[in-house]
Amino acid sequence: MSNATSTQAGAGWAPRKPTALVVLADGLAIEGFGLGATGEAVGEVCFNTAMTGYEEILTDPSYAGQIITFTFPHIGVVGTNEEDIETVNLAASAGARGVILRADVGEASNFRATRRLDAWLKARAIIGISGVDTRALTARIRRLGMPNAVIAHHADGEFDRAALLAKAKAFPGIDGMDLVPDVGTTQRYDWDETSWSLEGGYGRRGQAKYRVVAIDYGVKRNILRLLADQGCEVIVAPATASADEILAMKPDGVFLSNGPGDPAETGRYAVPTIKALLETKTPIFGICLGHQMLGLAIGAKTIKMPQGHHGANHPVKDFTTDKVEIVSMNHGFAIDPNTLPPNARVTHVSLFDNSNCGIALDDRPAFSVQHHPEASPGPRDSHYLFARFVDAMERAKSER
Repeated sequence: MSNATSTQAGAGWAPRKPTALVVLADGLAIEGFGLGATGEAVGEVCFNTAMTGYEEILTDPSYAGQIITFTFPHIGVVGTNEEDIETVNLAASAGARGVILRADVGEASNFRATRRLDAWLKARAIIGISGVDTRALTARIRRLGMPNAVIAHHADGEFDRAALLAKAKAFPGIDGMDLVPDVGTTQRYDWDETSWSLEGGYGRRGQAKYRVVAIDYGVKRNILRLLADQGCEVIVAPATASADEILAMKPDGVFLSNGPGDPAETGRYAVPTIKALLETKTPIFGICLGHQMLGLAIGAKTIKMPQGHHGANHPVKDFTTDKVEIVSMNHGFAIDPNTLPPNARVTHVSLFDNSNCGIALDDRPAFSVQHHPEASPGPRDSHYLFARFVDAMERAKSER
């Protein structure tokens, strides 16, 4: 799975010495060339099929604990900038632990670029490896599931392979792991930044019509921006906030954010809060982990997926509109639709594998989706969901 010794440079050619390794827990060692930070990191290896948006992907808190293999070979071509990061928590751990690439990173070719990808990775303490046959690794993940692994970058090319294998084997895996405390906020804060435009960059919300409390399990910036676009005063609260603390902020609606890890573990403290909020009939909208949290709160179960869904070209059908949307996804767990209670309707399904991608409750103003409507992978097919949330808050206000 490596081309570490295959590049020739004419007369006097000598093989390039590998300076990075990915060691899977089953013993497979993949050689390549290091970029970004040096050192070692352990995580679960997944693959992402997006051709663009790598900076947003690498800073998505939902990727905490994971090493991302990009299937598109030329990652890094537009460089990086200081505007396109998705994590609100600027700690280096809030995002992917490593990145696996096919081609070397070249010069940045975009007017917004401020740094090459390799320099940006180093600044964010993300370990990278290039020169890997990512098609073969992706096929392996599709066949065998997402493996635990260690990614290592040593500039001198010297590795203790036995120690790396032992570290990979010792990693317990994301199944059973609550990663929300690693990425979420520990105190409440206000958000008023709106969406980016070519002419003016990011804007600021004007007069707010609705107050939304966003429970932060690892929220992405663009979700908060789209809520602000809808005229929402957004208050971000920690994942551990109680229902009483949230209701004391007098919200018109509550948003359940995306985030990493095993939803069943996060649900140990998140589900009681959501159950109490459902009893008040406060409008609720969830995305990604927030979708899974809503499912757990109504009695459904979540399951670990063999390879997950990671990419920006996933077709999802919305049964409420009878339309197919092309969406961005990033999740390794899913709601088991067979465990949904009678008051829950399936609203969205993946057209790749028919896994659940959305639910709505018949007796409460609550709905959620598994995919990321804020990511806008080209078309903005799913932005209507934010308007749907606003409509639910407007109806609730009119009924008071």
